[in-house]
Amino acid sequence: MGKRGRAPQLERTAQAMEPGMFVRKKRLEKGWSQEHLAQLSGLSVRTIQRIENGNKVGLESGKCLAAVFETDVSNLIQEEPMTPFQNNATDAPIDEYAANRKGFMLHIVTFMIMIPALYYFNLQMTPDYFWVKWVALFWGVGIVLHAATMVVMFRRSDDR
Repeated sequence: MGKRGRAPQLERTAQAMEPGMFVRKKRLEKGWSQEHLAQLSGLSVRTIQRIENGNKVGLESGKCLAAVFETDVSNLIQEEPMTPFQNNATDAPIDEYAANRKGFMLHIVTFMIMIPALYYFNLQMTPDYFWVKWVALFWGVGIVLHAATMVVMFRRSDDR
């Protein structure tokens, strides 16, 4: 097998490895000392030691080492995973209230769309019996209870 068969495997092992371990492995494969690698890359010996000990590789250092090892800089730069914004514990009641308020508004909008649609359906299918009033009544009671729950929740979160 030539280089083509080996390159994907090399890239996979490089990505699975910590950048410091990758640098150390490549340096030892070539039989170089840290001093020799520092001369070739233009970095200080101390920087090479820090990288091999697991410290974060800066972009410029990563570019220098990638050029020496003839590899992609992404093998040497460890990107931190993006995490969603972390809220403080004090923001939790506010976020809960906002989510519940959004649900309440969705409840009202759904009511305002569905009751006229059901009213039209009632008139078309059974004009002699006005059943949509019961749907509107019980759904309206649900909205009132939802609103009361929101008020109670908001007062509890203010008391804390």
